[in-house]
Amino acid sequence: MPQDLAPLSPLPAGKAQPVTRLAATPSATAAELDSMVHAIEGRLTGGTSLAAQWLSAMDWGVHFANAPFRRLELMSEAATQWARLGSAIDGETVIEPSPADHRFSSPAWQQPPFKLMSQAFLLAEEWWLKVAEAPPGVDHANQRMVAFQTRQFVDMFSPSNIPWLNPEVIAVTLASGGTNFFKGAENLRLDAGVALTGHHHGPEAFVVGRDLAATPGKVVFRNELIELLQYAPTTPSVAREPVLIVPAWIMKYYILDLSPHNSLIRHLVGQGHTVFCISWRNPDASFREIGFDDYRSRGVMAALDAVTDICHGAKVHATGYCLGGTLLAIAAAAMARDGDPRLASVTLFCAQTDFTEAGELQLFVTEDQLAFLEDVMREQGYLDSRQMAGSFQMLRSNDLFWSRLIKAYCLGEQDHPNDLMTWNADGTRMPARMHSEYLRRLFLNNDLAEGRFPAAGRPVALSDIRVPLFVVGTETDHVAPWHSVFKIHLLNESELTFVLTSGGHNAGVVSPPGVKNRHYRIRERGPLGLYVGPDDWMNQAELRDGSWWPAWTAWLDARSGERVAPPAMGSEGYPAIDEAPGRYVLEH
Repeated sequence: MPQDLAPLSPLPAGKAQPVTRLAATPSATAAELDSMVHAIEGRLTGGTSLAAQWLSAMDWGVHFANAPFRRLELMSEAATQWARLGSAIDGETVIEPSPADHRFSSPAWQQPPFKLMSQAFLLAEEWWLKVAEAPPGVDHANQRMVAFQTRQFVDMFSPSNIPWLNPEVIAVTLASGGTNFFKGAENLRLDAGVALTGHHHGPEAFVVGRDLAATPGKVVFRNELIELLQYAPTTPSVAREPVLIVPAWIMKYYILDLSPHNSLIRHLVGQGHTVFCISWRNPDASFREIGFDDYRSRGVMAALDAVTDICHGAKVHATGYCLGGTLLAIAAAAMARDGDPRLASVTLFCAQTDFTEAGELQLFVTEDQLAFLEDVMREQGYLDSRQMAGSFQMLRSNDLFWSRLIKAYCLGEQDHPNDLMTWNADGTRMPARMHSEYLRRLFLNNDLAEGRFPAAGRPVALSDIRVPLFVVGTETDHVAPWHSVFKIHLLNESELTFVLTSGGHNAGVVSPPGVKNRHYRIRERGPLGLYVGPDDWMNQAELRDGSWWPAWTAWLDARSGERVAPPAMGSEGYPAIDEAPGRYVLEH
């Protein structure tokens, strides 16, 4: 934390108390000691509650023990799999991996005996996942957890993860005389140093402010929570309505301002838009009492005040990404409730507003898991980025864990750094109170979709938003599944344009024009239009090749007024105080 910047001031009087607080009773000391125990456990388990996992296994096990005919059915399934394995021994391909499974994509896996090993594993995996299917009566959350744990366990035994059964590792070992394992040991040593110190080894290929987050601009506002960046115009005239970007604070904002060739912010500026972007503070333990509504009031609303002042009262095209999009939706609903007319439109990238189908992240959001996590955060004052990263790695263990382990430690290869990898390694922390409110009120209780989520002490309704909406989902998003993002159709009746683009949560949004093998679907629903379900929508939406960015900028242009001279960089009330990208993005 820079020395000249004070920690956030105490919450104003009348604010709600933190979600979890120890009562001042004789048992408080025992509760505090238990909290410390859970915090220690959390450091060892990556913030995952072992009790939650055991309870889910017990729920499934008791019901499975009381389902004798289900067990007989599985025995029959096992006999079928053995028969299919016999055909595989004769050289047939009896099972194909899923399109997203790349473990056996190398041609070497089609040669004997490796083809038989891969076929045997896929048959066993298919059977075990059927075993994990819950008998009637198992709690849905527990069923998801058992299926997840089963998949994680089975993945461990994939022949692709065993060096002496992996033909790619064998070939490299024979060709190099085993030096790949010496290189792998060095990679392991370097990675251990990163884990212990938090500092990455080797020369910095990408530097924030030089290679990344390098679009020219100024810091025009700073408070204890945000810096507001205004980007320098590159066109002689601009749309009257500026664009305000609200990024997620789970990661740094420059996912939207990576290298010059794939920076969405640079693209918008080049298309004649005045662009502002929030850069969030990276919190430490002094932020423990900062709540979700502080991010709305001291973040979005404070930025909006500055933007409208600098742009002489023009309405604003507000844009939110991921958690920043959820926050923006709440802020827009509160503005509609309070009669604040400053928004021209709202754009949401991969942002959920209804959390009933929030994907596999729901595995880590149960009452038991949240109570455990709140103990971890109470001790730290925040949730560490490495604890969050562990959860995301487990969701895609084949791609993010096992494949990297084999590549780095058995093949002796090192990842070549790129801009997206550099950004992904630049983690941030989550304030304890804010993150608890986010997980409990949105993920667990779905308060926003059901009209219970408060802003400034009063509930908001997304149905109150009356401005046009542009909403983007991505086909392979594991963080905000597009079916979940699509639910905004059920919560608001304004004009709504929905885009479904190829790629995942990050690569689907970072989709500059000119990149091959990109496509998207787009369809507009008029005000008060009838609901179409997501699968029918996909069949009816127009399929286009290329990047969706031009479609969005055309949408913004169609909802903007006349072109005007670019506004000054800052104003009398909000003078430029620093060069972009500012200070907060550099905090670690």
